[in-house]
Amino acid sequence: MDELNKENISRIIEMAWEDRTPFEAIEHQFGLSEKQVIELMRSEMKSSSFRMWRKRVSGRTTKHRKLRSDDVNRFTSPY
Repeated sequence: MDELNKENISRIIEMAWEDRTPFEAIEHQFGLSEKQVIELMRSEMKSSSFRMWRKRVSGRTTKHRKLRSDDVNRFTSPY
């Protein structure tokens, strides 16, 4: 994670906050596992914001590709 620049960190945080972006998309684009994204979010956010985010995304089907419906086959943004 040390090689990430501020722009990439900002984009990862944005993607992690988005309800429809799965952790696998972040891993595909930036090479960070879900655990690494959680560590990044913990280090870059205020404690209260991090807790709110974790509560919101924990178990959310849209954040985990394996929990998504088979009808949803999109994965990454073209950008």
